[in-house]
Amino acid sequence: MTRLNRRRFLTTAGTAAVGTVLLHACSQGGSNQASESTAVALDPADAPETPSAKLGFIALTDSAPLIIAKVKGFYDKYGMTDVSVEKQASWGTTRDNLVLGSGGGGIDGAHILTPMPYLISEGIVTDGNKVPMYILARLNVNGQGICLSNDYTDLKVGVDSTPLKEAFAKRKAEGKELKAAMTFPGGTHDLWIRYWMAAGGIDPDQDVSTIVVPPPQMVANVKVGNMDAFCVGEPWPLQMVNQDLGYNALTTGQLWKDHPEKAFGMRADWVDANPKAAKALLMGTMEGQMWCSQPENKEEMCQILAERAWFNVPFEDIIDRSQGKYDFGLDQVQELPDLMQKYWNDNASYPYKSHDLWFLTENIRWGYLPPETDIQAMVDAVNREDLWREAATALGQEAMIPKSTSRGVETFFDGVTFDPENPKAYLDSLTIKRV
Repeated sequence: MTRLNRRRFLTTAGTAAVGTVLLHACSQGGSNQASESTAVALDPADAPETPSAKLGFIALTDSAPLIIAKVKGFYDKYGMTDVSVEKQASWGTTRDNLVLGSGGGGIDGAHILTPMPYLISEGIVTDGNKVPMYILARLNVNGQGICLSNDYTDLKVGVDSTPLKEAFAKRKAEGKELKAAMTFPGGTHDLWIRYWMAAGGIDPDQDVSTIVVPPPQMVANVKVGNMDAFCVGEPWPLQMVNQDLGYNALTTGQLWKDHPEKAFGMRADWVDANPKAAKALLMGTMEGQMWCSQPENKEEMCQILAERAWFNVPFEDIIDRSQGKYDFGLDQVQELPDLMQKYWNDNASYPYKSHDLWFLTENIRWGYLPPETDIQAMVDAVNREDLWREAATALGQEAMIPKSTSRGVETFFDGVTFDPENPKAYLDSLTIKRV
């Protein structure tokens, strides 16, 4: 049994504790990494309306904050003593279970692709059934991989996808079907691989077939030759390299350093009905992010994630990139600590509204949203950075609260810039697009 991290966080800001509850931090799925029982002082006025919530996750390392918050008892610590963190088979399954809600046998919230709460709220991916969602936090920045099959080993493609344009055209002329896989239409992996290909002059809708494959099935599909390229989060890119099935062209932090990635999303009706419970969940998740960000915890984090109850993959497929060591295949091993997945440092957890504006602008670019969409109104309705600020204050983390909801102008690897004050100028500057 390991010891819970002993840093102390305030349960509420400026509130005296009037009651003490002994919370028992239990592991899920038989993990032997459970924390010790933790006595927490709770003001009854701040006690969660319910101790129960059902959260979903996909087997990707950016789900670690939710898993760690469960295993280490951080949810229990803040009064959420009946939280389940349930594995989802795909992002489509996550969507469907969020639509159902826990009352219908589904889930209340999830580790989720950042654009999905918007697409679900607007009914874009739910056959018109609008289910309002909130984004409470960003779970991480960086940490995804764009990979190629061994058919393209001789090209040694990296951040610049240009060499693939001619290779793709030649194979297409020979009658071969080209497939680039991502995990959900309009999701982060879709947008990364589209941006990367388009920057090299490859039209992701005309020059290749862009297909959907769930993250845990990516490596198996490469093994049977079902795709030429794909984008997915860890640990699957490293597992592909370890099995010598292809190579990793780049990690997405090379496309856009410290780019936003997954989010902690909740059904809006659940948050509105249980605001104190939502705050407690958010605090537990944020403490999970802090724990995951500590270098001395990386090995234990990966040991937990590797367990059958969570990812069921070899520890060796997770650890290296969680410590900033990147084996891209083709005998290319680099130390890239600045580009590895971040959970808390460098404002990784704060859900910048400007970042959500970029995701929605890209969804317009590729035809998932109509050009006239009021993306600012969508962001204001879904992005609850105000709740993040409340939770950060309660945790004594005021220093981590940024001065603005915008991180400002963002610059991509190809020199293109996105000014959140003028998304249209960004769209107008792009050559390959659907609008």
